[in-house]
Amino acid sequence: MDKNAGKRRAWLGTVSLVLVALVSGCASMGGGTTSQVTLYGTQEVPPVNTSATGSGRITVGDDGSISGSFTTTGVKAIAAHIHMGNAGRNGKVIIPLTRTSDNSWAVPEGAKLTPEQHKAFKAYGLYVNVHSAAHKGGEIRGQLGQ
Repeated sequence: MDKNAGKRRAWLGTVSLVLVALVSGCASMGGGTTSQVTLYGTQEVPPVNTSATGSGRITVGDDGSISGSFTTTGVKAIAAHIHMGNAGRNGKVIIPLTRTSDNSWAVPEGAKLTPEQHKAFKAYGLYVNVHSAAHKGGEIRGQLGQ
């Protein structure tokens, strides 16, 4: 008789429970799309002549849940937001971003897009805008979408 058989069964049972928990957690996330974004002054409306840049990633779930973060360089930012608006057009703020360090911003936990905003995201109709004292309307910008 194999004296380690009981230990192996217990270990396999634990592994099975962990796998079930992981699969269930992934299923509840609702799928979604991740959008990489790069921010430049030339994308602002009107364009801004600046050496500042930014980059980040946004993930939007099928249920409209949104998460992500951005890092900037060369700008002394005073605010950052996600706006609704197509390239070449300014739009209203829909999600104020939270400063996490001098050059980093994040989508607040629990943020969610409305169905109209989610549709705009799918059509590249949302953008990230980083504001500075020198450029209160926005110094760098990048479009979001799938």
